[in-house]
Formats: sequence, structure tokens, C-alpha cells
Amino acid sequence: MRTPPANPTANGTILLTDLPANSPVSKRAIRSWMLFDWAAQPFFTVVITFIFGPYFVSRLADDAVQGQAAWGYTVTIAGVIIALFAPILGAVADATGARKHWIAFFALIKILALVLLWFAAPGSALWLPMLCVICAMVAAEFSILFNDSMMPRLIPTEEIGRVSNLAWGLGYAGGLVVLFSVLLLLAGNPDTGKTLLGIDPLFGLDARQGEDARITGPYAALWYLLFIVPMFLFTPDGQRGVSLVHAIRGTLGELTSTVKEAMQRKPLLRFLLARMVYQDGVNGLLALGGTFAASMFGWQTIEMGIYGILLLVVAIGGCAYAGRLDAQLGSKSVVLISLLLLVVATLGIVSTGPGYSLFGWVSLSTADNGGLFATAAEKVYIGFGLLIGIAFGPVQASSRAYLARSVGADEAGRYFGLYALSGRATAFLAPMAVASLTLYADSARIGMSALLVFLVLGLVLLLKTPYPAMRASQ
Repeated sequence: MRTPPANPTANGTILLTDLPANSPVSKRAIRSWMLFDWAAQPFFTVVITFIFGPYFVSRLADDAVQGQAAWGYTVTIAGVIIALFAPILGAVADATGARKHWIAFFALIKILALVLLWFAAPGSALWLPMLCVICAMVAAEFSILFNDSMMPRLIPTEEIGRVSNLAWGLGYAGGLVVLFSVLLLLAGNPDTGKTLLGIDPLFGLDARQGEDARITGPYAALWYLLFIVPMFLFTPDGQRGVSLVHAIRGTLGELTSTVKEAMQRKPLLRFLLARMVYQDGVNGLLALGGTFAASMFGWQTIEMGIYGILLLVVAIGGCAYAGRLDAQLGSKSVVLISLLLLVVATLGIVSTGPGYSLFGWVSLSTADNGGLFATAAEKVYIGFGLLIGIAFGPVQASSRAYLARSVGADEAGRYFGLYALSGRATAFLAPMAVASLTLYADSARIGMSALLVFLVLGLVLLLKTPYPAMRASQ
């Protein structure tokens, strides 16, 4: 995903025409770069968070507790791989100059892995979908690294936050379109067999066989393949540098010098450390929040899809407004506000259950009124979920803008490699903490509460971090 959105109009609409006039490249080039988010986000929306992930936990695994643990360890393994190789790839990208061939390489891996998710039928072994999700997540994150590192060269420094949030909001719009189409055309109600349009699912998909969830892998792959094409055609790439062989030979030395340099740039180091901690919590919330709801309330594909649509609608608005705030208050303020909202939301969802919220301080009716989200607890859960929707785009988009404003175009690959490392170096800790605590306590609710530690600690660290993180040691 990417940085802050363009200027919203008075009624909050994001305008793709409202792009920087003083950019060194054309508006078409920037729009094509932004479409990468539109192409990439549906994978996270329908596969990781709202459709396939909950299916994996609640219907593919033997029971919800084991399913959430397995899903947590899947995300953990992917995070470790990303952490190990992201800084190396970032240094190689700076040395070789061009980014597009790397994006193409990882796109092939991601697309193949997503297509294979179709074979994750009920009763099948968990190892294949786990392996496919790991490969897809790793390939997606590495592609994002290379795409993000283009920003300082494409977009003027003063516009980075605004355009980044616009791109991120555009990504959520893409996820919303894909999620809506799944519910309207592909996902049938297990009881009636009909979609939300009241028609039979396209292609004869059978919800009882999990085909409504399994199809999201191939669907996200096709969407990604189609919409990354404009970036390859119209967004200029960096000039070729040294050969790949020479780049790899010099990578370790370059990486060592980058780390030493970062150690001298104390503000930048503080930012990367804070981001490392709070991004663990954000990643865990994105990867496990949907599966938690599915296991707690027994939501199926349609319920999860509608919940996802609600979150994405407010996420688009959140990114639009965050773009304005980023321009007025700066990226740091946007990240801090977003983290506060995420802390409140996480506290709310882990404290809500049948008949109560806020750990029993608020009593709720246990009556089931029928239909979707029939209980009071489900409605309260959705309310807290909407806070997550508002905040989780801006916290990531403005974090990216924070870094892009703090480094030069010639060093962007190296530092976005460290940025990816800071987002993944300890990324295994949050899902592992959730998975392990879930198994230990035999409670998904207690397991999810581990995310609060990462969000709160990251927020505290960021409070003392200078903005922007310039070269001078402080």
C-alpha cells in the first residue's frame, strides 16, 4: 500500500485529477503508479482479512482455536522471510536502479500462489494453503517495497503525504469493488445457495464446498495481473545501474554501511524503531481481525464480506481526510491520531462478547433478532471495527510519507528496505504472541489482546520521535 490521498473536495470526494502540477513526471505516470495500490489491495482485503482467512480458520481447520493458531503461524513465517530479505533487496534495487523487473518477478510468484488457493477444499491438508499464503504475502510485500521506493523520484516532497494517502484510498476502493462483486455474484448463502443479488453464484460455485472463499485467490490474482499493467507501461523506471551480479556482491557491504549510517541518523533510527513496534500490532490486527470475528460470532462469507465493505467504505473516507490532515499537521500527527483510534478499537473488540462489552462494564441484550448481525454484541463489535477502518489506512500511508520526506531519491531503495525491515523484523512477534496466547489460554479473545501491547508501545516511542527524520543526529 502507499502514501496519503490527494486533496478531497468539499464533500470529501477524492479527485484523481488533483495531482501535483510540479512533479518531475507526467500526471499519467503518477496515476499509473497509484494504480499499483488499486491492483494490490484486493489480495489483502479478500484473501488475508475478510474472506479466505476467516474461511481457513472457521471452515478449513478442524476447530477455530487451532485454525487461528495455524493462521497466526502462517503470517509469522511470512514476516520472518520478509524481515530477512527486504533490506538486501532494497540495497540491490538502489544499485541496479530499475525496479520494474523486480516487481514483475514477484508478481509471477504472487499470482501462481493465489491461483493454487482454489485447491484448499474442506477436508484437505492445511499445508498447501499455508504455503501459498506465505509465498503470496512475501511476494506482495517485496513488490510493495520496490513500488514505494519510486516515490521520492516521482513526487515532490511537499506532495508525498497527500498523494500517498490518495493512492492508499484508491487501493481500498479496489478492495471494495472486488469484495462487493464477490458478495453479489460469487458467494452464495450456505442455506439458500443464493448471492446477495438473489441469483445463483456464477460458475456454479458451491458455498458448502468453500468455493465462494476459495475463488478469491484466483480472482485477486487476475485483478492484480490486469491493473499493474499501466505502471509498467506509463510510469518511468529508474536508470539502469550496475549489473545484478555486481549489485549482489556489494549488497552486504552496502547494507552494513546503510545500517551504520542509520545509527548516526538518530531521528530516523527512532522512527524506524517506533514503526517496527506499532506496525507489528497493525499487521496482526489486519491479518487476524477478520478471523477473530468469524470464530467468535460464526460469521460466514456473506457476513464477513458485508463487515469488510463497511470497513472499506470508512477506510476510503479516512484516507481522504488523512490526506488533508497530513498536509496541515504533518505525517507524525496523523500516525499518532490513527494509533490512538486503533488502541481504542482493539480494546473494544477484545472486550466484547455475547451479552457484554468493555469487559462486562456494559451489559448487552443476548436476544437474537434474526438476519445479519442479529445480536447486540455483533453490532457493538462492528462499531469498534469501523474505528479500525478509519485508522488503519492513514497509519500506514502517513508512515510511508514520513520516511519518504526524510530520505533522498538516491537512497530511497536502501531506506525503504530498512523500512520494510522495521515493519517485519519483529512481525513474527505479534501473530506468534496471538497464536501462542490463544493456545495457552484456549481463548481467541485473550490471544488478540496481545496486540494492544504493540500498539501502545509504538505510540509511546513515536511521541519522542522528531519529524521529519532528517540527516542530522539529534
